[in-house]
Amino acid sequence: MAKFAGFCYGVKRAVETAKKLRCENPDRNVYILGELIHNTDVINELESLGIKTIYDIPEKGDGICIVRSHGEAPEVFEKIKKAGFELVDLTCPDVKKVQQRAIELAKEDYFVVIVGKPNHPEVMAIKANADLYSDKVVVATTIEELTPWEQTIKSHKRVGVVVQTTQMVSSLNTVVNYLNTIAKEVLIHNTICQSTAMRQKEAKELASESDLMLVVGSKKSANTTHLADILKNCTKTVHIENDTELSVYKDLFRDAINIGITAGASTPQSIIDNVINYIKKED
Repeated sequence: MAKFAGFCYGVKRAVETAKKLRCENPDRNVYILGELIHNTDVINELESLGIKTIYDIPEKGDGICIVRSHGEAPEVFEKIKKAGFELVDLTCPDVKKVQQRAIELAKEDYFVVIVGKPNHPEVMAIKANADLYSDKVVVATTIEELTPWEQTIKSHKRVGVVVQTTQMVSSLNTVVNYLNTIAKEVLIHNTICQSTAMRQKEAKELASESDLMLVVGSKKSANTTHLADILKNCTKTVHIENDTELSVYKDLFRDAINIGITAGASTPQSIIDNVINYIKKED
């Protein structure tokens, strides 16, 4: 079992604070704008406690509205307050740092490249913050996604790079290596969070000693899917959301001598424990 598996401190902080808010405000509505974290089991638990997930901000709100760990665009914060909600910002501190780095680069007239998935909420929030100060902000994880901007980058000369906190180092290296061939100056802020970096490093080491790796966590979780993608190049790897999916892979368990288990940053310990207990029973 990997030591760096399950909730990172940012996710743990968000989940515990949301529950505390519910407990301290039994007579008030408590809402989260978007899924607090990418894990269906956790979202269902929060719903059972009366913490409701909403996807649109009403014109008139009542109660507490939580901004999730991925962060939001500045205009969203204003819209929440304008609606009349009490705003509680649970943006992960590491994500806040990426936003600030992107803003600084934009203010200093760098062409800003955000290495990440364009439709991921964290990346959308980072871009929205940088867009306030520059019209030269793009999101990419591949050379192909940057090619349309090649001439603009060459003429601008100075490029600043930030990274989605849960991205793979390989994606960052690919983008930076390309930028170094077309830009005069490339300033890199490696904003992959320490938890993600350590999780990926340890998982690769575990995979080198395992016949089979299990990656536990939501298919919607960026850091979990990246873990699975990395490990598939190391050994036989299966990505599951929880123990209910394990029955399909019984033959793989029987054939494996060493099984390694890791989990994404949004995977609660209870789900990890259920997976471990299932495999122990199979043994």
